[in-house]
Amino acid sequence: MTAPWPRSFAPLRHGAFALMMGGVLLTNLGHSVQGVGAAWHLTASGAPADVVALVQTALNLPILLLALPAGAWADMYDKRRIIIGAHLTMLAGCALLIALTGLGMASAAPVIVLTGAIACAAACFGPAMGASIRSAVPAGELAVAVALNILIFNAARAIGPALGGGIVSAGGAQTAFVGAAVFYATALAIYTKWRGASPPPEARLRLAAMITQGLRAAALSRELRTILSRAFLFTLAGAAAWALMPLVSAQMLGRGASTYGLLLGALGLGAVIGAASATWLRQRLSAEAITGGAGLVYGAACLGVAAAPGLVPMLALLVVAGAGWVQALSGFSVSSQLWAPRHAVGRIVAMASALTFGGLALGSWLWGHVAQDFGVATALAASGAAMLLLPLLGRVLPMPAHEQD
Repeated sequence: MTAPWPRSFAPLRHGAFALMMGGVLLTNLGHSVQGVGAAWHLTASGAPADVVALVQTALNLPILLLALPAGAWADMYDKRRIIIGAHLTMLAGCALLIALTGLGMASAAPVIVLTGAIACAAACFGPAMGASIRSAVPAGELAVAVALNILIFNAARAIGPALGGGIVSAGGAQTAFVGAAVFYATALAIYTKWRGASPPPEARLRLAAMITQGLRAAALSRELRTILSRAFLFTLAGAAAWALMPLVSAQMLGRGASTYGLLLGALGLGAVIGAASATWLRQRLSAEAITGGAGLVYGAACLGVAAAPGLVPMLALLVVAGAGWVQALSGFSVSSQLWAPRHAVGRIVAMASALTFGGLALGSWLWGHVAQDFGVATALAASGAAMLLLPLLGRVLPMPAHEQD
């Protein structure tokens, strides 16, 4: 007799969902390694803090700018074709980065532009993949499947930075771009074997009509308005640690790429812990308690890092910060899917991603300028203080319940 699957991993018994998650893991490993390579290349080239922080802006701003059309496309067209096209674009971007670094022509502008182009493809991939989950698992397993998708996403984002730091330390930024291309190519091979669900005929409206319909669905739902607002403000306030980590290594600790990889790996390890415990906490605490507590934990950890206590204490604090960060982001993602109308799930998923990563992009730009003018430690401390204040929003914009009544 076959042993039952643990509840948190039960959706993986469905072959289509397991294949999707394998691709998600590889795609996000590639995205993390490419981002680390770009950030460290600029740091090693002596770029100022605000320019280095623009890598995070380039990685995240396209998700904000393309969210509405990408979400509409996910509801209108063959999701598999969108996903394959996105991966071909990512491969092309990595090939250009490899060529430019090999020729010694990878100045800040082309690195940031190509990073943004790769992120544009990722912005199209995300809604198409997120909107496919409902078609791959039974309705009763949707919340667990979404949480598992977030766990795999954050596992990749945990392993990817540490792996990227190791690759950069051993072979330089060009080697990191090669590694990212390998991950993208392998994910592409997986997606050629996967069959996504086609949209219903009634969904094939004009793009403008689809976007308007999605905006209306979000605007008319108090719960969705709250989720989207809280997601944007959370990542806007907390972006400093993610944007400035190469400068924490280079300026606050006086170390190199391998330490940068360790710092990001600590954040990522905490993210995995946070994602792995998300389902357990959802069964025991309210959405508001999780979101508010996550902000307090993350903010306190950022203040601790800003005090420059040394490498080992910093690593411990970043593990705690990563866990708090992902507890909140997991809640935003799951809640947006559960409260989205079925006909508009691709667009709502895209809006949630847009405002989450748009906050990260804008916050990276903001905290990069603070770091350039007042120092990296000051920027981290200000970000941490802002995070400590965020739970007060729960008094006027409380997060909705985990499940719809």
